[in-house]
Amino acid sequence: MYDKLDEIVERYNKLNDLLSDPEVIKDQDQYRKLSKEHSDKREIVDVYLKLKSLAADISGAEELLTSGDKEMKDMAEQEILDLKVEVTKYEDDLRMLLLPKDPFDDKNIYLEIRAGTGGDEASLFAADLYRMYTRYAELKRYKVEIIEMSETGLGGYKDIVLLIKGQGAFSRLKFEAGGHRVQRIPDTESSGRVHTSACTVAVLPEADDIDVAIEQKDLRIDVYRAGGAGGQHVNTTDSAVRITHIPTNIVVTCQDERSQIKNKEKAMKHLRSKILEEEMSRAAKEQADSRKLQVGSGDRSERIRTYNFPQNRLTDHRINLTIYSLDRVMEGILDEVLDLLANFHQAERLKTAGL
Repeated sequence: MYDKLDEIVERYNKLNDLLSDPEVIKDQDQYRKLSKEHSDKREIVDVYLKLKSLAADISGAEELLTSGDKEMKDMAEQEILDLKVEVTKYEDDLRMLLLPKDPFDDKNIYLEIRAGTGGDEASLFAADLYRMYTRYAELKRYKVEIIEMSETGLGGYKDIVLLIKGQGAFSRLKFEAGGHRVQRIPDTESSGRVHTSACTVAVLPEADDIDVAIEQKDLRIDVYRAGGAGGQHVNTTDSAVRITHIPTNIVVTCQDERSQIKNKEKAMKHLRSKILEEEMSRAAKEQADSRKLQVGSGDRSERIRTYNFPQNRLTDHRINLTIYSLDRVMEGILDEVLDLLANFHQAERLKTAGL
C-alpha cells in the first residue's frame, strides 16, 4: 500500500507544477481534467502525510522509553498508545480512499417497482414501497418525478417508475435492486392468515448522452393516448410515447407530460439508463466475484429482503440483518439499513483489493 501512496504523492506534486504552467492553463479542457485529478488525490495525500507525521511522533515518543525517569516513561507509553489508535484510524481511511470510486455514485437514478407474485396484495405492496422510497427521498431532499405508472383499482400499482434526482442518489440506493417479499394479513383476509407476496425493484443510474450512444435507426417510436386520470386531455391527445430499442428489445414509455416532445425526451433518458444497466450487468457477470462485491447481483429475481408486518420485522438476507423497526423503515427511515449494506460492500471490496 505504501509504495502505491508514494507514487500518488509523486504524481500529486507533478500536478501542482502542471497546474501552474501557463501552457496548461490556456488549454481549458486539459486544465479541468488535471484539476479534477489533483482534487481526487488531495485527500489521499493529506491523510498519508498525516500518517507520516504520526509515525515521526511515535518514533520520538519511543526514544523517551529509554529515559530513567519513570514518570516520563509512563507518559511516553501512553502517548504511543494514543498515537497508534490514530494511526489505525487514518490507515482505515486511506484504504477506503484508495478504492476505485464507482463512476455512477453521484448520478440521479431511475427506480422501477413492479408487482410480482401475490395478485392485489403485491400491487398494494408496490404502492407501499413507492411511498417508502418517496419519503426517504424527501428526507434526503431529493426530487422525485413519476415517469411511468400503471395503477390498479385498489390503490396499488402494477408498476411504477420514478426518477430520483439528488447528489449521491445512486450510491445510497443502488443496493435496493432485487426481490422484496412481504408477509402480512391483507385487509380482505377474514381468517387472519398471513399472506406472502413480492415486488421487484430495479435501480438504474441516469445515463448521459456520452454514457450511451443510440442510433436513431435502432429505435421504433410509437405515440398513443395517455391513460388514467387527467380529464379530457388524455382522451383527445396522442401525447404518450413508447420507444423500443430494436437491438435489445428494451421498451420504455412515458405519459407524465402533456407534451409529446417532453414525454419523448424523458423516455429517451430512461432508455439510455436501461441500456446502461444491461451493459453494467453484463460486465459484472464477467467478474467471478461480482455478486459478492455488489451485495447480491441486483438481479430482480434474487430475493434480497423480507418485510414481516405482524412481527414489525425487516430482514435483509444478503447481510443477515434483522431489525424490529419495520414501521420506521416504511416511513422512509432507511439509513440504518443502507449504511450497513454500504459498509459490507466496502469491506468486501477491501478484501478483494488486498488492502
